[in-house]
Amino acid sequence: MSSMNFSTSKQYVRPPQRGIFPLDHDAECKPFMEKYMSCLHSANDVHHKCRDLSRDYLQCRMEHGLMSQENLNHLGYSEDKQVIGAQEYDKAKEKAGFVAGKHIHKKTKWWFQGSTKDWVETNDASSQQGDK
Repeated sequence: MSSMNFSTSKQYVRPPQRGIFPLDHDAECKPFMEKYMSCLHSANDVHHKCRDLSRDYLQCRMEHGLMSQENLNHLGYSEDKQVIGAQEYDKAKEKAGFVAGKHIHKKTKWWFQGSTKDWVETNDASSQQGDK
């Protein structure tokens, strides 16, 4: 029977790597998350209108060890990354009856709907060359 080796050394807890977001079991950042989500809801999910609240939420997660410490400028919160002059799409084409792809009138074929004659001819030619 094999013996079990239990290490007596202390395990050190490290913050997770970038891109990994563990759950906030203690609800330490829940107020920030709720403010951000309510902002998104009131802004019809236009995220750049809630930029400051999302920055606060990420900062809270970093402070509580729920994600690794990262410069927020590298996460897209620098001044030169701000969304300026964005306009919401009003779906005017769709309201006027536009349907994508409806303007294409020619009948198209899939690759497998092509003529088998072409395939048979190329295979016959290659098999004849192999016989020589």
